[in-house]
Amino acid sequence: MNSEKLQLLPVPAADGSTSSIAWQFRKAEENRTTFVWFSGFRSQMDGEKATALDAWAAANGAGCLRFDYSGHGRSGGAFEDGTISRWLGEANAILGAAAISGPSVYVGSSMGGWISLLLARRLADENRAPPAALVLIAPAWNMTRLMLDRFPAEAKAALARDGVFLRPSAYGAEPYPITKTLVDDGERHLFGETIPVRTPVRIIHGQQDADVPWRHSLDLIDRLAAPDVRLTLVKDAGHRLSRPQDLALLFATLAEFL
Repeated sequence: MNSEKLQLLPVPAADGSTSSIAWQFRKAEENRTTFVWFSGFRSQMDGEKATALDAWAAANGAGCLRFDYSGHGRSGGAFEDGTISRWLGEANAILGAAAISGPSVYVGSSMGGWISLLLARRLADENRAPPAALVLIAPAWNMTRLMLDRFPAEAKAALARDGVFLRPSAYGAEPYPITKTLVDDGERHLFGETIPVRTPVRIIHGQQDADVPWRHSLDLIDRLAAPDVRLTLVKDAGHRLSRPQDLALLFATLAEFL
């Protein structure tokens, strides 16, 4: 198996700017699956779940493709310039550059669940080969609408007045910007009553999740066109799902598709 190394891919955006997107690709052994990691909002490919996935894939002869959205991790660009359209385009570009041979499974965490679903829908719309399956961890589909609906009045006023709201972090970090541009762009990508993704889907969600309520995944199941969908609820887990027992559950779920 080829060992992965950091690569940079220049990816243009609709506004005319270009960001260097950092990515790493470990190729699969023959007849093994490649797992594609889609990070969450403000997360990166060197995070705990992503690196654990890479190690597990390597131990099982599987491939692993990871990347950082612009404004995240080791990629270029400013975080506040990011939009769902931009990050989706970057994900699509990285998949094109990797040129995966053999089956692939998308593994999307939080916002990465939304991005991976959007990409799977785009592939279907363009009659391109879909992933063999999607495994979603606390998927924050329609994330920008979910955020907006839960924002207090002063946050909505700041977005309207200043075009940006500095959102306090729940994890002890500095407040981070949520821009009106991000929220408005997200409206272009909202899923309606039916999500035309027919590939098998596996969902893992913690019932103590304070960021994305677990019932959000029940609503997702109702909208997915795929007949093969399973949801696993973890009663004592929060949003991150990165404890040893959570990772063991993730790998047991992924093993179905090795």
